[in-house]
Amino acid sequence: MNELEYPFDGSVIVEKYRKLKRELLEENDFINKKIAILSGSTIGDIAGITELFLLKYGIKPEFFIGQYNRYYEEAVFGNKELKEFNPDIIYILTSNKNIDEFPTPNTPSENIEELLDKQYNKFETIWVKLQETYNCPIIQNNFELLPYRVMGNADIYLESGKNNFINRLNDRLYEYARKNPEFHICDINYLSAQLGHGQWYNTSHWYGYKYAFNIEAFPYLADNIARIIKAIFGKNKKAIICDLDNTLWGGVIGDDGAANIKIGMDTAEGMAYLDFQKYIKELKQIGVILNICSKNTSNSVREGFKNPNMLLKEDDFTVIKANWNEKHENIKEIIEELNLTETGFVFLDDNPMERDCVKTFLPDISVPNLHDVYSYLDMLDKAGYFEVIGIFNEDVKRNDYYKANIMRQKYQSEFSDYKEYLLSLNMTANISNFNADNYARVTQLINRTNQFNLTTKRCTLSEIQTFATDSKYITLCADLKDRFGNNGIVTSLIGEVINKDILNINLWVMSCRVFKRELEYALFDVLVDLCKENKVNKIIGVYIETEKNHIVKDLYKDLGFSLFEEKDRLFKWEYNIPEVYKYKNHVIEVKTNE
Repeated sequence: MNELEYPFDGSVIVEKYRKLKRELLEENDFINKKIAILSGSTIGDIAGITELFLLKYGIKPEFFIGQYNRYYEEAVFGNKELKEFNPDIIYILTSNKNIDEFPTPNTPSENIEELLDKQYNKFETIWVKLQETYNCPIIQNNFELLPYRVMGNADIYLESGKNNFINRLNDRLYEYARKNPEFHICDINYLSAQLGHGQWYNTSHWYGYKYAFNIEAFPYLADNIARIIKAIFGKNKKAIICDLDNTLWGGVIGDDGAANIKIGMDTAEGMAYLDFQKYIKELKQIGVILNICSKNTSNSVREGFKNPNMLLKEDDFTVIKANWNEKHENIKEIIEELNLTETGFVFLDDNPMERDCVKTFLPDISVPNLHDVYSYLDMLDKAGYFEVIGIFNEDVKRNDYYKANIMRQKYQSEFSDYKEYLLSLNMTANISNFNADNYARVTQLINRTNQFNLTTKRCTLSEIQTFATDSKYITLCADLKDRFGNNGIVTSLIGEVINKDILNINLWVMSCRVFKRELEYALFDVLVDLCKENKVNKIIGVYIETEKNHIVKDLYKDLGFSLFEEKDRLFKWEYNIPEVYKYKNHVIEVKTNE
């Protein structure tokens, strides 16, 4: 859907809104989320355009729109309609128009500090009250610089400069965001710089309609909001598959030789490829899994990575397919080896015919239209595939985790008996309740997991904290270590005790990295023990079928549950805990930590 790809044309999007929405709704794998917008200016088409971008990312929104410029009152003094709406996310759409008072060139220094404190405290009061009331993620715009400078260049560094004041106020927002993981910044300061003040502002729109931004800027703002929301609910891409010739380096290595590929500081083209590699290397550092699919010989590829100017090395990539097979066939193999879904991948190739072929055979993979190396970085960055809301230890090590999984697959081929293979892995699982040390990772795991996700539910960090501290819930998570390394926390479960003696499993997810290694048995054994301690004698499990989670369709059956209700794509199972329970796990050493 080209209309929703960068760069955007706001007038075209508005004109085709109904058609675009209808086409997007033909998809049937959405998560439903309630989004409240509290605004300091006229919202206009922002909510509608944001809806399109959210649908594109697999999120079907329902909006609550607050009254014009009543964001403070609705947050701090309460709003019955907003409370009944019960939002999953609250977005505070403000701008520099909502800074109540600026310093003037002759404002004394101590008064400037008072103004800064007063303005910041107003917003912090809003955030704290909203968090207390609604316990959900909050997105707050920062403040963009003004389109004028009373003191010229000095306005940005003199203490009484208005733009200096804006930067100092923004710094306080950023400090709050670093300390509060459920608080996110929508960086309109960046957006205004990206578009330029001439395109970001339209004074006639402000004076005539109270639009804080130019209508043409709406799609850029809407896309930015949608990126944050899709990252919160685990809709980011997970992996890149790169071509090599004229994609990661200039030239065709089979013709030019490894010494003559264009990479490095000697030419403009070589510098552009080097910067693109730097960007991709940093994506790896935030947890993006890097892979290669190239029509080349494996020897040529190895020689290419030995070029002294190459920043990316062979070891930076998890799976490398270098042969003369069709690329869509190689990509299918990469997907299978990593055990991820198509939707998690981005394919980078300079050749339009190769891109079209991959789109035809693998329509769920994202394939940006790379034109020339000077725009590669910009195209990949502006697509927003990998929006970050936090960097965790598991992100940094993700490529290593998947490399270890490939080693396990090779090791498995040495065994004819699968049970023998599992025992030889020397697996150890640390199973614990949710706690402050694992809240963030558990939230990330729940929101990223699609295949082993029985109910398709997503949770915010605040919700995870609530479950962990409420006595009617049983929460479990586990890491898994073996002879090849530690996979980190890879599974989590939330159960709710009802009628004192029945436990509903509301949510159960597991990373694809540990499929078929019987960790589900180990976790269920611990769950049964906890149920017995709490005098629970029946467990209810629900499986909601989606396009992606067929792999767990029979999980409850395998655990000994009985199906008692089936409706549409919803299946309810029950398990009566026997007086003498026979443990199902026989291959993993379990350590529990209350």
